[in-house]
Amino acid sequence: MPQISQIKNLWHLCPMFGGFPMTILPDIALTYDDVLLAPQFSDVASRKTLSVETRLTRKIKMQIPIVSSNMDTVTEAEMAITMAREGGIGIIHRFLSVEEQTAQITRVKKTESFVVDHPFALNMTHTVGDAKRVVDETGTGGILILQKNVVTAPANTTLANAEKILHEHRIEKLPLVDEEGRLAGLITLKDIMKQMQYPHATKDARGRLAVGAAVGVKPRDMERVECVLEAGADCIVVDIAHGDSKQEIEMLCNIRRRFPGAQIIAGNVATADGTKRLLDAGADAVKVGVGPGSICVTRLVAGSGVPQLTAVIHCVQVARDYDVPVIADGGIRHPGDAAKALAAGAETVMIGSLLAGTDESPGLLMTRKGHKYKASRGMASTAANRDRKERDGERVAQEDLDEYVAEGVEAAVPYRGKAREVLTQLVGGIQSGMSYSGAHNLKEFHEKAIFVRMTSAGLKESMPHDVEVL
Repeated sequence: MPQISQIKNLWHLCPMFGGFPMTILPDIALTYDDVLLAPQFSDVASRKTLSVETRLTRKIKMQIPIVSSNMDTVTEAEMAITMAREGGIGIIHRFLSVEEQTAQITRVKKTESFVVDHPFALNMTHTVGDAKRVVDETGTGGILILQKNVVTAPANTTLANAEKILHEHRIEKLPLVDEEGRLAGLITLKDIMKQMQYPHATKDARGRLAVGAAVGVKPRDMERVECVLEAGADCIVVDIAHGDSKQEIEMLCNIRRRFPGAQIIAGNVATADGTKRLLDAGADAVKVGVGPGSICVTRLVAGSGVPQLTAVIHCVQVARDYDVPVIADGGIRHPGDAAKALAAGAETVMIGSLLAGTDESPGLLMTRKGHKYKASRGMASTAANRDRKERDGERVAQEDLDEYVAEGVEAAVPYRGKAREVLTQLVGGIQSGMSYSGAHNLKEFHEKAIFVRMTSAGLKESMPHDVEVL
């Protein structure tokens, strides 16, 4: 377990003011800027050799420890596709209609697979108009036209044999047929090439890209859970700001009871007790973070939260007893922050603002004073609340907006190009942090990491200084 020197037992106070009891917890809570990882002996020759393979949930493994946030300015299908191809995963946000969210998941799942199930097919009697209608309605990039002289293969054909047949006949698509000659699937050369192009992609058992879906805690959200699971979502994120609540636990229990095989991520929490309650209710992963996000103002508005490094450490201590991974959600501004979160015991980090500025995010691109930005907003912002109510068919009056207490803000984040470039920097920073601690994988990183506290002067020293940055 990572150590934090000289923070234990600094306070032992439970004072009384005006006859009212007040408890002050004994630890000083810390965040990423309060600490550094102490360099240790290392036999690592190159950071590129270090493994960052990890778990998202009890059963879902990934090649990189990064999850894109379930925010409406961060993750829809395009971001989720990129995340999965790079070895992570994206969580499609819940601020869509059930039909829209399901369509987003379906798009991710149809992007690539070992075998295309139920390919779209027409016969020689159909018209060009019929084909155009199928393309418009489904978004598919290709339709099989069935005729007797089409090259086919048995339904149990392996990818290796399919590749040989495609090469031999100089074709790009190979229909699979069952013993009665009925269309059973499709293997495409494009999908085979994608296997080679993205060897570390996060996929399900059928070779489709992995994707998660966020849901709320209202009774009607059970319909959403059913629909997204049927569409192929690999995990469900029960998504509310205060996860240590009766509503969250009841929803978690209901999903577990109705869909016992589902992988459920619950959160957000910031304490060991909150983590334990979610784990006892059946969570397969716990999302940690109350208030650390760049566009979250919960700590200012509600005065509630725990600085993120301490929150992660405390939650991990409980989650390890259950062998359940922790997701450190929020507060990641630099690759080094991600390294610290993982060193503290988290198995993945959830990224919001850093990915909100990329091409793949659904946020609006804008130019201000000659610089490019993309729009981002907290899901508890006034605008997000208004849009959510309008989507649900509720009338939004001005007085409702005036009375709403926002815990998120709207903002512009710097444009950062392709998401893959951001992921490369994050993974490289994590691997560098591991190498300085002499760790070859994340498990060793958890065990070997030693944190040292620093002052504000130490933080200033950590930044570029006494120079003009070009």
